[in-house]
Amino acid sequence: MPLPRSKAVSPRTGKPLAASTAKQRMLRQLVCSDECEQALRLKGYRLIAGVDEVGRGALYGPVVAAAVILPEQCAELAAAGLTDSKQLAREDRERLDLQVRAMALAVCVAEVAAETIDRINIYQASRLAMLNAVAGLGIAPDHLLIDAMRIDHPCAQTRLVYGDSLSLSIAAASVVAKVHRDALMCAADEVHPGYGLSSHKGYATPAHKRALKELGPTPLHRRSFAPVAGAGPDTVVETGSLPFDEEALNESASGENTAWA
Repeated sequence: MPLPRSKAVSPRTGKPLAASTAKQRMLRQLVCSDECEQALRLKGYRLIAGVDEVGRGALYGPVVAAAVILPEQCAELAAAGLTDSKQLAREDRERLDLQVRAMALAVCVAEVAAETIDRINIYQASRLAMLNAVAGLGIAPDHLLIDAMRIDHPCAQTRLVYGDSLSLSIAAASVVAKVHRDALMCAADEVHPGYGLSSHKGYATPAHKRALKELGPTPLHRRSFAPVAGAGPDTVVETGSLPFDEEALNESASGENTAWA
């Protein structure tokens, strides 16, 4: 779905801003807090899980979701700058990932592989990853706060648009999922060199598209995505073992529950 036409203008040039630029400026103005969680607690909910996914638009590798249950007192995360992972520098994401893991009552990360994405489509794969993340939590939540989606889970749910920029619980899930997936992409770069995975993390950058044309897709590229389906050599690249082996995942998981599909 295309972004709406932006009515904002650049203060420097006076020209309309690109819709994506205007959206990023708008998101940076949102305040990430625990107001949504506190409102739910007033209704009697206590174990509120924030849920989010990353990697939905990538051409390579799994879509990753995380579910995080934070304690009631978590204002220090807001003071530490927790917000949507896309708004944070890598160093800040990694710092906040450690803080979230240390503070959270429960954390689970789930992946849905490229093969499944091609089979059921990315929207359904994202929902499946979220469902698996919630199902894998060591503590059963009594309410889900989900970034702009609903999942097939019996728990009460709130669908919050721009939730990763508004809710600390969803932002925590966003950061945990992003740090986890980025680590997978850096590991994958060693198995499938030449694509720049450690740099662009599997997204459709010009460099990634050029590599696809020159080298062809690997077994872990999403063949149902147009830039991959129309890419270079017909032969699928086969190089070594898959990067998402159990040992590598255990190293990057750092003790949280992890689910795969």
